[in-house]
Amino acid sequence: MKKILVIILVLAGWFALVSQFILMIENRATPLPETIIRFFSFFTILTNLMVVIYFSKLLLQKKYKPTFSLMRNNELTALTVYILIVCIVYQVVLRPLWQPEGLQKVVDELLHTLIPAVVLVFWCLYQDFGRLKWASIFPWLLYPLAYLGYILLRGKISGFYPYPFVDVAHLGIQKVLMNSSFLLLFFILLAALLIGIGKLMLSKK
Repeated sequence: MKKILVIILVLAGWFALVSQFILMIENRATPLPETIIRFFSFFTILTNLMVVIYFSKLLLQKKYKPTFSLMRNNELTALTVYILIVCIVYQVVLRPLWQPEGLQKVVDELLHTLIPAVVLVFWCLYQDFGRLKWASIFPWLLYPLAYLGYILLRGKISGFYPYPFVDVAHLGIQKVLMNSSFLLLFFILLAALLIGIGKLMLSKK
């Protein structure tokens, strides 16, 4: 079962990321270098890339070693938090804003629904709950905070913001910072929820 889930995540992840890259190149309205930069400016893309690298390494190596050193033995939980954020924000905020069709719809569902769901199942089955620590939550915030700083800085320079709720040009910096604060709080609450669930499951064993 474990290997099957890993294979599903690796195949679905690489297919979705490569397909999304091709779709952006084919439908670009900006020069190629700018399109490539924009591709890697989406939290969805970066997070799914982290997930697929993690599970690709898990599939290929014989003995587990941490992929992202900052996360140590809790990296699976951190990745689960990140990919669930991708899923929840898309379903609640972004899905109503557009109606993708064809391959784009398939890719969207893979990146925002299927992959997060399978990662959550994998976490429930194979996370070592004994390793979970409350103190891990704040180091996990380094990634979203660094991402926020990057998109705000680049947006100021280029005028491109990957998501409408961080579009300083339309919302203003105060509104964007407020939106970002709510998202960071949601990160913390979701991370705490997973750790709490893990500790509860551990206590029942």
